[in-house]
Amino acid sequence: MRVSSIAVATALSVSSGSAWSLISSPASFATQRRVAFGAQRRRETVLMSVVPQKKDEIASVPFFTNKDSQGHAKHADHAGGHSSASGRSAEEIANELSLGVTLDGGPVIDFASVKDSTSLAERALTEARKKYEFNLEDGVRVGTGHSAAGGRLMGINDEVVAEVGYEIGTFVDEYVDTASGEDADALVQKCAQYLRSKAAQETFPQLPKDENGEDLVLFTQDEISRFDRLLARAYEESGIVTSAFAKTFYLGTQVLPEPAMKAIWAVYVWCRRTDEIVDAPRPEAQDPNAEMLTDLSEWEIRLERLFDRGDVVDVLDLPLLDCKIKYPTLPITPFSDMIRGMLMDIPGLGQERYETWDELHLYCYRVAGTVGLMSMPVFGCAPGYTDEMAKEPALSLGVAFQITNILRDVGEDAEKRGRVYLPRQDMEKFGVTEQQILDQIVDENYINLMKFEIARARMYYARALRGVEMLLPESRLPVQLSLDAYGKILDKIEENQYDSLTKRAYVGKWEKLAGIPSSWYRTLDIAKMMPLPEDWDKKSLAEYEQELDNMIVEKWEHEH
Repeated sequence: MRVSSIAVATALSVSSGSAWSLISSPASFATQRRVAFGAQRRRETVLMSVVPQKKDEIASVPFFTNKDSQGHAKHADHAGGHSSASGRSAEEIANELSLGVTLDGGPVIDFASVKDSTSLAERALTEARKKYEFNLEDGVRVGTGHSAAGGRLMGINDEVVAEVGYEIGTFVDEYVDTASGEDADALVQKCAQYLRSKAAQETFPQLPKDENGEDLVLFTQDEISRFDRLLARAYEESGIVTSAFAKTFYLGTQVLPEPAMKAIWAVYVWCRRTDEIVDAPRPEAQDPNAEMLTDLSEWEIRLERLFDRGDVVDVLDLPLLDCKIKYPTLPITPFSDMIRGMLMDIPGLGQERYETWDELHLYCYRVAGTVGLMSMPVFGCAPGYTDEMAKEPALSLGVAFQITNILRDVGEDAEKRGRVYLPRQDMEKFGVTEQQILDQIVDENYINLMKFEIARARMYYARALRGVEMLLPESRLPVQLSLDAYGKILDKIEENQYDSLTKRAYVGKWEKLAGIPSSWYRTLDIAKMMPLPEDWDKKSLAEYEQELDNMIVEKWEHEH
């Protein structure tokens, strides 16, 4: 289903009913959207083609204290400084930060593959992985594809089913050849074998081929037709899941060419399922964290085997396999890194508070920047640009989005989740206490802190803006729209007198619609020579960076 780019652009930024009159959604029967605060910020991250020069090392980070539910300081479990509340010691955090690579000589850091194998979370995940692998029989494919919840696909639970409106993945039974004794699992494996047969030799080099490089297994035309229909249905269901959980994002994918649109759906569904594995409630489990880690270990093994040799377990793995085949440069690293990012939100394993901006930057990379890395091969670069060139501005956009989410949700995170993501060093610099945030007190100190953090976010948006022209023309509009619409949230915080403790900054659908023509115009080459009137006074990247520096200097001079 394709529609004109004008109709799509008109609907792109709308997340409510009127949008569906412009674009027919496969999820028109979805129930009202659920907002899960533990994962909301990760879910709202918008995809962008995205990070190359090794430069400065990151300074080590001071340890932060943690308190239990009664407010008493917790003691470190061992000399490494682990807290039973945070699960991460100062040494572990500093080690990970020191491995980051500064890009383009600027404030963006690439934390790809960065992890401390001695951390509590990594050791817990590794132990769960060993136990899981120990229980596998030789030659048996990994997993059954089902979670413990009613035999559903892994990462699919009651809340997902309620959001979508029906059971996920059951459509596979419609394509089973029961007359031959075939079952659903066998059909999925045959379809995966067929997809692997279409892959370039270098994608899965260990798979056997004949002397002409062809797959040794041949399929009939009837089988191929059935496999194609099954894959199309799996993509359709991926689109349904995407639209149910991220309506605005789903609409944004519609401006992409169909192969890219479907590929992004496949990536989103993998992220969605990972999120549910980590965050979903497990009321029946004797040890919820242990069960979650076991499932997450299996999930990561499944990921590795899919990327390494094209193995799949369930029908919703097929779109991601097809995506890997069509975009063979799709890297596994951001997928693995996102798993670590989600673990950072788990009490006892992750990080309860962030002492410095660099610590929060790592979190932003893992839960936001990774999505851009996943999408880079799909969005593609314009002639004259490379992935390495587009990487830094695209990671900047992920950081900008994440900071915006954090600033918008300061009050909600504190009240409903007991979490404060703002760096403690920034809070101390401007005289803001954690208790003040919990008590929802907006004073001059808090206002100045918000001004500083907003300036930082806008600096990252300015860095990200440089990357739009690096994308293929068909990928620019959704990215520009996202950049403009999300940036307006910062304007709303300012309009709310910087009160993000008791008020939520919100950009209405009609305001988003009104901004679409401007976003479209900004993607055109002529916009460089003839910018829009509202862009005439827009600050340059250097001016944003200078503004941020000035705020720090002014604060220091005031204190001294």
